[in-house]
Amino acid sequence: MNEQEKLKELLVQLKAEHRDLDDAITALSQRAVPDMIQIQRLKKRKLIIRDEILQTESKLLPDIIA
Repeated sequence: MNEQEKLKELLVQLKAEHRDLDDAITALSQRAVPDMIQIQRLKKRKLIIRDEILQTESKLLPDIIA
């Protein structure tokens, strides 16, 4: 498996985790008494994942000299 394939696989995993976190945040928010501390932790993790997704995507895209 070459570097590009590894990055693509990582990107798929990160996007899946990001979606899962979004679903978990939504589920926690809809409770009668939402756990705001847990929601904040999940949102923070979601932001970290988003940054990792952006970094991975930038590694996959070649630099284009304009």
